[in-house]
Amino acid sequence: QVQLVESGGGLVQPGGSLRLSCAASGSSLRVNDMGWYRQAPGKQRELVAAFTSGGTTNYADSVKGRFTISRDNAKNTVYLQMNSLKPEDTAVYYCNAHIVRNWGLASYWGQGTQVTVSS
Repeated sequence: QVQLVESGGGLVQPGGSLRLSCAASGSSLRVNDMGWYRQAPGKQRELVAAFTSGGTTNYADSVKGRFTISRDNAKNTVYLQMNSLKPEDTAVYYCNAHIVRNWGLASYWGQGTQVTVSS
């Protein structure tokens, strides 16, 4: 069984910073790619930032220049450094990982961590 454990959310003032972490664990773990999504109240879940299987990164236009995704492959951990936070960044942030299985890729989600940007 694969588990994704997120940490680092919280309440921050506009202009502030937060760093999210997500660690994947499980037996025979082969991570194909990992990334971050978010869902604000009344909105659909959207991509924030993610690594592709080739190691490149994708960012939502709304976070380019402010957020940075990074990873530690040895620890199967992905990070999201969020700077210059805005109230519109308020959402539940979810970690996603695609794990290689014999039959293809299996998608797993973390439990989510709340990020609230407010003065």
